[in-house]
Amino acid sequence: MNDKKLLAALEKNAFADRKELAASLKCSADELNARIAELEASKVILGYNAMVDWDKTNREYITAMIELKITPMRGEGFDKVARRISKYPQVKSVSLMSGAYDVLLSIEGRTLTEVALFVSQKLAPMEGVLSTATHFVLKKYKDKGVNYDVSDGDMRGLYNI
Repeated sequence: MNDKKLLAALEKNAFADRKELAASLKCSADELNARIAELEASKVILGYNAMVDWDKTNREYITAMIELKITPMRGEGFDKVARRISKYPQVKSVSLMSGAYDVLLSIEGRTLTEVALFVSQKLAPMEGVLSTATHFVLKKYKDKGVNYDVSDGDMRGLYNI
């Protein structure tokens, strides 16, 4: 069984019919299920998530991308600061980057004020954080390979502001 094909198939559709998936991978359903269990136990598969277009619900929230410049810690690099930041429930992703900044965060909050307070009271004063730059997501067109539907009459993205 080819793990790359298995993982790609699960990433595309974690609820794919296991019998069909096993057939496409040329293995038995039992072999497939055992291999998936091994990949979960070894933390290659970290979890399963639904892609949700929250704009089509009544959930009010703001997504922000935050660039951080960080002083690396001796013996730990950026890891110590990144692990501390990862513990906040508002933080949805933390990535070490190359280029003009060191770490990119994706965070969510209910309002612009809530996000601004998180940045000013939690992130900016954190030891090792040199600077922050916050960018608010106005609209998503594609995320994790999934296109968001723009054919529902929503005209916001069609005009220059």
